[in-house]
Amino acid sequence: MNFRKHLEKAWYLLVNNLLILIFMTLAMLVVSALTLGILAPVVAAGYLDSMIRLARDGREPSLQDIFSQMSLFLPLLAFGFGSLIICLIGYAIFFPFGVLLACGITFGFIYVIPLMCDKRLSLAEAARQSWSMATSGQVIDHLVLVVLFLGISVIGSSIFIGTFVTTPFAAILLASVYIEKTGGRFSTADESRQG
Repeated sequence: MNFRKHLEKAWYLLVNNLLILIFMTLAMLVVSALTLGILAPVVAAGYLDSMIRLARDGREPSLQDIFSQMSLFLPLLAFGFGSLIICLIGYAIFFPFGVLLACGITFGFIYVIPLMCDKRLSLAEAARQSWSMATSGQVIDHLVLVVLFLGISVIGSSIFIGTFVTTPFAAILLASVYIEKTGGRFSTADESRQG
């Protein structure tokens, strides 16, 4: 997998849509905080779906996109709550074990939300397919994606203002890799730019 291509694509799309992506990131964080995290998974799904449409179709993101996946509220709440409980148990047993569990969940289920939004799969089917995508083929490539995604996200969250750049950058990177792994097409404008 050509990660340079994906990183360049993510940077290009970020720079060309910076203002709306900053507002979307702010809105997602505010909604998540005001609802004590209850709406966090579903607004993150809308946010990521918008990044997929931007990367694949060239569709400009809009602020309303973060609310576009409300039909997935219950399954995503269950997935988020289940993941949180597993990680908390791991942290309670032994902190590094909790970190390992969190990384394992990210490794195996990073494509759950994109698959549920884009392919309209159920939670169980999306989890099964995400695990299959993570563990079949080039596992090293997938590991590189997870390290990049987590690294970019952690670096951004260490400086609050950085979150507004690194969150959309990481989301577009994930969307770009997801599109390649599912055989999707990039937008015509993007193909001509990279060609």
